[in-house]
Amino acid sequence: MNMFYRTGWSLVPPVAAILLALLTKEVYLSLFCGVLLGAGMAAGFQPWNTFETLFTVMRDSMDLNIVIFDVLLGMIIVLMSRCGGTAAYGRWATKHLRSRKQALAATALLGVLIFVDDYFNCLTVGSVMRPVTDKYGISRAKLAYIIDATAAPICIIAPISSWAAAVNSYVPEGGPMNGFQLFIATIPYNLYAILTLYMVFFITAKSIDFGLMAKHEKNAANGDLFTSGGEEFRALAEEDERRMREGKGHVADLIAPMLVMIGSAVGAMIYTGYLGGASGVVAAFANCDAEISLIFATVVTVIFMGFLYLPRRVITFRDFMDSLPEGGKMMIPAILILTLAWTLKGMTDRLGIGDFVSGNLDLSGRLIWFIPVAVFCIAIFISFSTGTSWGTFSILVPIVVSLFQRTDSQMMVIAVSAVLAGSVCGDHVSPISDTTIMASAGAQSNHINHVQTQMQYAAVTVACCIVGYLAAALTRSWQISLLISAALMTAILLLIRRRTERRGQEQR
Repeated sequence: MNMFYRTGWSLVPPVAAILLALLTKEVYLSLFCGVLLGAGMAAGFQPWNTFETLFTVMRDSMDLNIVIFDVLLGMIIVLMSRCGGTAAYGRWATKHLRSRKQALAATALLGVLIFVDDYFNCLTVGSVMRPVTDKYGISRAKLAYIIDATAAPICIIAPISSWAAAVNSYVPEGGPMNGFQLFIATIPYNLYAILTLYMVFFITAKSIDFGLMAKHEKNAANGDLFTSGGEEFRALAEEDERRMREGKGHVADLIAPMLVMIGSAVGAMIYTGYLGGASGVVAAFANCDAEISLIFATVVTVIFMGFLYLPRRVITFRDFMDSLPEGGKMMIPAILILTLAWTLKGMTDRLGIGDFVSGNLDLSGRLIWFIPVAVFCIAIFISFSTGTSWGTFSILVPIVVSLFQRTDSQMMVIAVSAVLAGSVCGDHVSPISDTTIMASAGAQSNHINHVQTQMQYAAVTVACCIVGYLAAALTRSWQISLLISAALMTAILLLIRRRTERRGQEQR
């Protein structure tokens, strides 16, 4: 029996990777060290067994569907850029967006509109809006925050998304409602997602920046979009600017492929749901194969782009074909980090982190009124430590459902909502999270800069969520809990703005 199995030691590899990432700002090295430590613990630190465990877990943990989807998505993004569609949208936005505030609002709105999948959201919004936000002196850290804050939060409250399908798959059968019905019921109680979206638009409207983000924004206003760690992206920023000046495409060359991709993804989700035995549209979404549907949508979109671009000669056949491998190459850094993050998650599974958490999770007795807050905080910890919100769903959702499915269906909904909210929050602030990594990639921002700035913004949301979930447990009303938490967030942000303005006046 492995001495590290099902014990608190199972948390050591992800915690070590997180601490190293924050200390060294080297994500690849930190993740690999965490993976290597986990492999050593799982293999009893025997050299050959450690090596064998590392690559066995890496092979078994990789999600090939996501890798294929990312490569195809990279192709789409490069094609949009080379044909001039991204540049055309940039020119259009430059004419119609008259201020920094409008550029930020347009970025957030585009993020909300792309709700099918968070990876698609991160990379598309980033590639489209980078030239626009650069023009108005918006830091890459701020762009990465807006991308991340409108990716997972919108997906976790959108019934038509890959996230809804994932949550549905983790709900055990035999309860008072099926997985999709439970997902719909959790939406108004998902305080972290709703408050995060509210914060994005509120701080945009009121021009509020605080913490490290204020430093990044000040530097961006003086011409430094990256502050630090952006050397590898500066040449790409110059390329974005050149394409915006010289592009021959139209806005339709960007919008049409996006509409085709979203439409194809939705249609494929419905179709795969029916293939799985669904008898209605709602049931089809609940039983769809989201990953295959997204791959299908990207393949259809690449083919559609060929018919849209080549006859009009906005791109040559050679450039079109060259864009395909270039798109794949663009995704290699993100895929490498994802592979290491997946492997780290596989190592924690091998060490029994799920059994350790469930075996030590006691939510009975006097804790009944604090269950939503308790599972919210536990979900944040697990998701932060493992870098995966979906993995956290798989651990906690079955536990919470089993606690209440026969006794208190309303508390079950509130508690599951808290699990989903905490999972997204932990995913947001974890440097080893795949969606956090994709947001950095989409914005072409230094990854640690993004993590550090987003942590401070998320901390405000977490504090408001804790109060909101206490209110939800006591009142059983999503209206009251959402009103209280939103009012608290508004007061905190206005106080931060007042203090920031006062500090600025004193420095003058």
